[in-house]
Amino acid sequence: MKKILLCISIATQLYALLAEGQQTLSAENEVPPRVFEIDYENNRFLMDGKNFQFIGGSFHYFRALPETWQRKLRTMRAAGLQVVTTYVEWSLHNPRDGIYDFTGIADLELFIKLAAQEDLYVILRPGPYICAERDLGGFPYWLLHKYPDINLRTYDLNYRHEVTKWYQVLMTKMEKFLYGNGGPIIMVQVENEYGSYFACDEKYRIWLRDETSRYVKDKAVLFTNDGPGVLRCGKIPNVLATLDFGESPNSTIDSNWRTLRRYQPAGPLMNSEYYPGWLTHWQEEMQRVPVQPVLDSLEKMILDGASVNFYMFYGGTNFGFTAGANEGGPGRYDSDVTSYDYDAPMDEAGDPTEKYFAIRKLISKYFPLPNVPVPNPLPKIKLPDINLKPISIIFNPNGRRYLANFTKQSNLPMSFESLDQNSGFILYETKLPRINRDPVLLKFADLRDRAYIYVNRRFVGIISRENKIYSIPLSLSLGDELQILVENEGRINYGLANDFKGILGNVYYDTMVLVNFTITGFPLDNYVKMEELITAYKTNPGDDLTLSAESLKAGPAVFYSEFNLDRNQIFDTYLDSTGWGKGIVFINGFNLGRYWPLVGPQITIYVPREVLRVGVNKIAMIELQNAPDAGLVTFSNRPNLDGNFY
Repeated sequence: MKKILLCISIATQLYALLAEGQQTLSAENEVPPRVFEIDYENNRFLMDGKNFQFIGGSFHYFRALPETWQRKLRTMRAAGLQVVTTYVEWSLHNPRDGIYDFTGIADLELFIKLAAQEDLYVILRPGPYICAERDLGGFPYWLLHKYPDINLRTYDLNYRHEVTKWYQVLMTKMEKFLYGNGGPIIMVQVENEYGSYFACDEKYRIWLRDETSRYVKDKAVLFTNDGPGVLRCGKIPNVLATLDFGESPNSTIDSNWRTLRRYQPAGPLMNSEYYPGWLTHWQEEMQRVPVQPVLDSLEKMILDGASVNFYMFYGGTNFGFTAGANEGGPGRYDSDVTSYDYDAPMDEAGDPTEKYFAIRKLISKYFPLPNVPVPNPLPKIKLPDINLKPISIIFNPNGRRYLANFTKQSNLPMSFESLDQNSGFILYETKLPRINRDPVLLKFADLRDRAYIYVNRRFVGIISRENKIYSIPLSLSLGDELQILVENEGRINYGLANDFKGILGNVYYDTMVLVNFTITGFPLDNYVKMEELITAYKTNPGDDLTLSAESLKAGPAVFYSEFNLDRNQIFDTYLDSTGWGKGIVFINGFNLGRYWPLVGPQITIYVPREVLRVGVNKIAMIELQNAPDAGLVTFSNRPNLDGNFY
């Protein structure tokens, strides 16, 4: 019995020793937890316990086709950047209430995975408001349809309800990419430049902090971003405050840091939006920023120990109807151009510029460059000229039949949002009453954004929110059928919160309020309708061309053509809109965006090679006011973003 007990005792001790050895071996092989955090005592970021000062750059995935993402990310890494920063556009992923999309250009997860493959960490800016010169600052338009009185970016109950639903979808997908969970996301923004927003709602800021923290926890650093002068309403307790500013004298940079320290006595210095270029509106010069001041300020901030994120390092393109607008002052409206080139270090096509190489050289003085060669610029091609033919007028029978989403009767005009329409155009039609004066003034109480006025389908003039033109004299000799085609030129992304579109107030004919409208919506968000119109034209080419050549030239006319390309011609190119007036252009069903060469500065529209096909290619343009006689379109191998201002 004693022998048995002794054997059991020895076996027990041996088992204990083996278990202890396994635990020791397991501990030795265990991967230490990944931690990105703030060392407030030493005013720095720590990555796994080590100092981490970085240079990053903004690249918004939704401004480039996904086939091009990896090359662009590699170009950023080759410049010496360690971090890529991107906004998340709510409206892209949630275009309709209850409908979500994370495919194609909306494949955010793929973008993050590609960034990690290219050895880049990620700073995520989920908003929910992002500005970004995007329509309604990235908010989905349907919020204004569902809740006409919603107070965006406040503690408003309906707004918080929708943000909660959206974050449940978005942030659940993002959790696995957080640094503490093994992913590349090191920082997550709470709101965006909230200090510049008039509401200054502290209760909302704290609520959004907590809502974001529910998903992020301690797996990444939460931060805010504001200009130096608005930190009072931008700073959120227990969230790292960072600044945004462009090239500045050293004394100004020092002053900016001192201002930050008044609100945040300790913590790393960071410029989350350092501007190497700037945004551009229609009817103004392309904004250019010289290289040397950008380098001088960058070097100053690096020596100050600050981390810096370029906004933008790659700008890209506002495809389709995604470009927004800015409120430059009370009652002022400035719509954003289609290109988001931004005079950034990488141009609209993603190629490195002289500014890129100068910045790369400076970065190499303070940070090791990766063993990644700078990708060479991709070829650009000039294509044969194309003659487009008019195939319809929007308010002719075929235009209405195939392009319209709805027609309804209303005593008074209705907005885009009340009609549940996001983009494109709305046609308002009514009869003009008889008045014994000639001419008679047609006036609008509030119109957003641009209206093309026709009487008996004859073009008579333009109403313009941009230029504050809200009235036009009409002669009695023109007739009595009034057509008002209203264009949504982009909802305000910075300034006015709820930028409804269409005719928002009364329309006056002399002193009389016009009533009894027929309202037809042309959102142009589904190219299938355009294909149906094109097919109808091919079947009966003359059926819808009942207007004069003068009317076709004035528009709103649909132009169409086809052209053939072989494999040697499938490269990036630039559609030159010289000779045209204002409108939108589609190639192979892809909406490239708005053109407006009458005012500029942007003249060419970027055409990514991924849009083109070997064989037959289809081009359609909706021209609103000044089609060239021959309908000629040229394709250049060089961009022209400076137009007549150059």
